[in-house]
Amino acid sequence: MTAVRTDLKELAEAAGRDLEGASALDILKWAADTFGPRFCVTSSMEDAVVAHLASRAFPSGSPVDVVFLDTGYHFPETIGTRDAVDAVMDVNVITLTPRQTVAEQDAEYGPRLHDRDPDLCCALRKVKPLEEGLTGYDAWATGLRRDESPTRANTPVVGWDEKRQKVKISPIARWTQDDVDAYVAEHGVLTNPLLMDGYASVGCAPCTRRVLEGEDARAGRWAGRGKTECGLHG
Repeated sequence: MTAVRTDLKELAEAAGRDLEGASALDILKWAADTFGPRFCVTSSMEDAVVAHLASRAFPSGSPVDVVFLDTGYHFPETIGTRDAVDAVMDVNVITLTPRQTVAEQDAEYGPRLHDRDPDLCCALRKVKPLEEGLTGYDAWATGLRRDESPTRANTPVVGWDEKRQKVKISPIARWTQDDVDAYVAEHGVLTNPLLMDGYASVGCAPCTRRVLEGEDARAGRWAGRGKTECGLHG
């Protein structure tokens, strides 16, 4: 690990301790002050809560980059949410795409790879494009929350992304769904219409279903499989 990466790792670990009790907005103000244009927000366009918070944390005239992965399999509502965020919010939306179109992937691996090998599909259409898209940044923010699933229960508000060698910031990690709903209502934040149609977590259309009563928010993703994460978060 280079000296710069070592310094970033130490910075992340110290900030994780120091900012554990801080508000989401203060965490993002720290990120803006510390990293400036070498910081971005990643968004699945399930909602624009973290993007909205970051737009408040960054100075006027220097909009934060909001990175969106267009896998080629998104619901139309998700693409519409991205376009609306780009149109009405003071952020710079950047759309990343995989190296192959869906048709090109089908030609090489066979159709419906997401059914036969969802881990490989996610690696090709999500993980690799994000790794390439984050190369110009030292830090990135996510909308991960500890209450979403057991796999996310220990998410730090600021941590070290060992795989990508970057600072990973989850400013709303301590929030509950009620906190999200209250912020959306107070600020009129854009949300994906599918959240009002039984979907608690919105991903690629072939691998996402509505959740049933009593299920956790991630239960509608890759239902019937042991898979609970796409690989972006470990």
